[in-house]
Amino acid sequence: MSIWILFIGTLLLSLWATARVKSVYRRHSQGVVVSGLTGGEAAYEILRRAGVPDVQITHQDGLLGDHYDPVRRRLVLSTENFYGRSPAALGVAAHECGHAIQQQLAYKPLTWRMAAVGITTYANYVVMIFPFLGLVTGLIRNWVVMASIMAAAWGVIMLFNLITLPVEFDASRRAKEVLSNLGMIAPGDEAAAVRQVLDAAAWTYVAAFVTSLAYLLWHLLPLLLGGRTRD
Repeated sequence: MSIWILFIGTLLLSLWATARVKSVYRRHSQGVVVSGLTGGEAAYEILRRAGVPDVQITHQDGLLGDHYDPVRRRLVLSTENFYGRSPAALGVAAHECGHAIQQQLAYKPLTWRMAAVGITTYANYVVMIFPFLGLVTGLIRNWVVMASIMAAAWGVIMLFNLITLPVEFDASRRAKEVLSNLGMIAPGDEAAAVRQVLDAAAWTYVAAFVTSLAYLLWHLLPLLLGGRTRD
């Protein structure tokens, strides 16, 4: 019974965070900033001013698929944000620029996150596939082995999500500062809109961390207490 409470609770948290960021983004993706810059133009200027000239800035279709690829050094914006002139478009573009600047400055949490990508990918495979594998092989009857493996995998995912928090919060902080300092957004309503979009996005990372921590504790506590403590 408790696993269903955990599953539904963390699912609702994730859905709430995703719905909130989409709602705030839609609200502030209307209108044009006073500077008249597009997200793509803002990204180019931010990186130029920061002395990060060797990053490819491109776009692709898909809402909120914006990301920075530190391996290929590519900053990818959604088409809407690349060509958009709204506070939301500039906020998202500046946030991704923040990651490129972090890499240029050898920001430690970003370095740690990059190093942990490989093992975290395997850990995600484990938590998705291992319960079904355990049912097929009968390993699930040995709850100590099962819980140990799942706790280890969720521990890796939780640590990855924990490291991600300062990376994302720092990128948002840099975005807010640089947009204001370079006069790309006006103080007042535009600055507030950017702040709301980036703060809403941050909750998706908080939700991911809370979810991974909850699953880690659910598998780990019975091991620490010497027996099953869940239904």
